[in-house]
Amino acid sequence: MELERRSLGAAHWPRQRYEVLFQSNPKGSQRFVWVAEDDSEAQTETRVKVSPKIGAFLVAHRINVEWELENIVVAEASRRRGIGTRLVGALIAASRTNGGKIFLEVRESNQAARYLYEKLGFKETGRRKAYYSDPPENAIFYYQGFS
Repeated sequence: MELERRSLGAAHWPRQRYEVLFQSNPKGSQRFVWVAEDDSEAQTETRVKVSPKIGAFLVAHRINVEWELENIVVAEASRRRGIGTRLVGALIAASRTNGGKIFLEVRESNQAARYLYEKLGFKETGRRKAYYSDPPENAIFYYQGFS
């Protein structure tokens, strides 16, 4: 949650929504979380191992063959290093195993994310005016399907 709060473009979820990720889901519905750890500070000068920090994460929801990329956050210090590409790539690989389809929406102003999705083969399918709040902004919808 700390990482997400520091990222202005992220979907800001309440604590309860994150807690649901660790609960059982109804049959046919699953949530997946991929995490990229930043272990650059995992060893101190005294060689005592400390827990690595989370450098990025992606949350996806799967119902049968349909997936929704619900949230992706990359720490500012970890950006432009291919971490977001690898996380979305893991989602794509998981969805391909059963001919899945991936849906997502992104803030219209989030050009970095839009470039990433388009680079990975997502197609823009529409937009919704004032979909986001705080601040109000349009959403761009993307889709990628496999057969």
